[in-house]
Amino acid sequence: MRYTVLVLCTALLSSCGIFKNYERPADITADGIFGDAQSGEKGLGDLEWRQLFTDPTLQTLIEKALAQNSNMRQADLRIEEAQNNLKAARLAFAPSLAFTPSGTISGIIDPYDRDKYKAVMGNGASKTYSFPLALNWQIDCFGTLRNTKKGREVAVEHMKSVRQAVQTALVANVANLYYTLAMLDQQLAIAQETTQKWEKTLQMTRHLMEAGQANKAAVASTEANFWSIKSSVVTIEYNIRQVENALCTILGQTPGHVSRGALTSFSVPAVCETGLPIGLLSRRPDVKQAELALASAFYNKNIAKAAFYPSLTLSATGQYANSVTGAGIVNPGGIIMAAVASLAQPIFQNGKIRAAYKNSKAEMEIATIGFQQKLLDAGAEVNNAMAAIRADREEKTFIDNQVKSYQDAVDANEKLFRQSNYNYLNVLTAQSGLLNAQLNQTANDFQLVADVITLYQALGGGADTNAE
Repeated sequence: MRYTVLVLCTALLSSCGIFKNYERPADITADGIFGDAQSGEKGLGDLEWRQLFTDPTLQTLIEKALAQNSNMRQADLRIEEAQNNLKAARLAFAPSLAFTPSGTISGIIDPYDRDKYKAVMGNGASKTYSFPLALNWQIDCFGTLRNTKKGREVAVEHMKSVRQAVQTALVANVANLYYTLAMLDQQLAIAQETTQKWEKTLQMTRHLMEAGQANKAAVASTEANFWSIKSSVVTIEYNIRQVENALCTILGQTPGHVSRGALTSFSVPAVCETGLPIGLLSRRPDVKQAELALASAFYNKNIAKAAFYPSLTLSATGQYANSVTGAGIVNPGGIIMAAVASLAQPIFQNGKIRAAYKNSKAEMEIATIGFQQKLLDAGAEVNNAMAAIRADREEKTFIDNQVKSYQDAVDANEKLFRQSNYNYLNVLTAQSGLLNAQLNQTANDFQLVADVITLYQALGGGADTNAE
């Protein structure tokens, strides 16, 4: 007993680090990962998704996706599994109790029923009954159970961050597809309106050729542009069907029409210009997962280190036993009790324990590098999204000016054509330029919305702030 106590005390003194909780390494920080964009205390990622996407129709679609999407439902079940494993790890500290009653019957039976052998072979069978109750209790002297429990806690948080990542991506995807449909609707309206104008222009050009005021080349050019615009209408309508089908798939419903508002229903929030938040570590799901992977590696290393130390197990059994023989009942029965305390100290395990510990240290280093790299990747994504938003806004000014210039050119060329024998091909050229500029203007408006959504997702926005 003295030797056992001495071994345990020595081992406990040398294993204090096994009982430490995970702490983020001091050399891993988020300082500077946003580059020159890091400022402000509240940013886009702090907004709840209903605050960013204020369109009621879009909000309804997002809520439907969160309720019906298969990935969200699977993520909820994964969290439930992790929580069940955590409960089991917590109960591992308590002793286990088992009740295993049993009965046996044995004897020798003479198939010929010879009386002269009954005295030798016995008369009938012998029956034995036992009602054992066994108790086992593993004493967590060196943190194996504790670190296992901590690992299970990390696993629960990991699955919650996976769910957060699924929800963040889901909100962003629904919003992107919704505003893609709004953009295509606007482009379709422009193309259809232009088609009607060009159809009238084509008719007028044919009349002018019949009157000798236009030639075959003008008619052919007008027809070519007319058919090109008609073709673009078909393409846009096809793209609308594809996007609707993709959105229905995310919503968990059969393909069909999806109601939506106008592209102008989205307004860029002011926080896009006031700076970025500092709390990226606690909100962005993939960054959180990377740190949880590091925490899990930390506790696995502790478990591997604990394997070097002895394990102490207490066990006790008690049973009531009775027997019935051919000679009669042995009564009363007996109560058998036993108690055992076992100490197992690894001495030579063919290098398996040492190899496992070295591997756990390597895995922790890998997780540390991965966490640091994930921070750098997150910072780059945020910076790229911010740069894209600035570029969209600058480009919008130029495109708006281009549309206005083409509108002026169309008006001026049409006036000149009506007042003189001015070449009508210049009118057609100006109208074609106006159509392309208007389509680019709509695409630029959508791109600004898409880049704001990308920044929102890069900042970890989209998850419920009150979700457990």
